[in-house]
Amino acid sequence: MSLEKIDHNLCTGCGICINSCPMDVIRMDEGKMKAIIKYPEDCMLCEFCSLDCPEHAITVSPEKYSPVIASWG
Repeated sequence: MSLEKIDHNLCTGCGICINSCPMDVIRMDEGKMKAIIKYPEDCMLCEFCSLDCPEHAITVSPEKYSPVIASWG
């Protein structure tokens, strides 16, 4: 996984990360009013969310796990 975590102790629910993500990976948890990782497999490691977060609540892993898919032709 590339978008590793969002620290809910630091997240203020401002929504900046949601607006900065070009792949729509992050969504708002309406109950807690905090950002959550909804679609981690779609993350492209651009780090816009982490760079734009004013609270530095987002951790992005430098690696993305991509399983090797073998095609038998």
